[in-house]
Amino acid sequence: MNNNNNSSIIKLVAVGIGAAVFFILGRFLSIPTGVPNTSIETTYPFLALMSVIYGPVAGLLIGLIGHAIKDLLTYGLWWSWVLSSGVTGFGYGLIAKRLNIQSGEFTKKDMITFNIGQVVTNVLAWGIIAPLLDILIYSEPANKVFVQGFVSAAMNSIAVGVLGTLLITAYTKTRTKSGSLTKE
Repeated sequence: MNNNNNSSIIKLVAVGIGAAVFFILGRFLSIPTGVPNTSIETTYPFLALMSVIYGPVAGLLIGLIGHAIKDLLTYGLWWSWVLSSGVTGFGYGLIAKRLNIQSGEFTKKDMITFNIGQVVTNVLAWGIIAPLLDILIYSEPANKVFVQGFVSAAMNSIAVGVLGTLLITAYTKTRTKSGSLTKE
């Protein structure tokens, strides 16, 4: 089997496992904020890690599938937020293209780059896309959905900023640094 097929199989397995973990975290480790239908989520730091490791397409699929399963098994499918989870995973994966974590590097500069990118991604996905889709698809009141969206963007940005950065740092420490091995 060539290396490209092997990589595709690994990414496919990562999407399946990632979506399952996303569902479990979303179902059992969400903390309500007091704003209706809005929680502090542990799913997005995990999604950030998976997206950074496996790329934007895997992140998109993990977000879409994991969120859809969570919705289907709880209160019903809410497409605007499912799609926004996919956008979020894709955005986190795009940020990874500016990082070098596979070769054991996640410097303070990389952390800043990652966190600026994830905040922009969260504001775009949750503060703009999710509310606009809520209005277009479900005819929800704008004032309600923009409050929910920006609270979600803020909470996700904080969660990913803290937990996501820690997860990526821990993962990076498992990688061999470029140029760290020498021939004897």
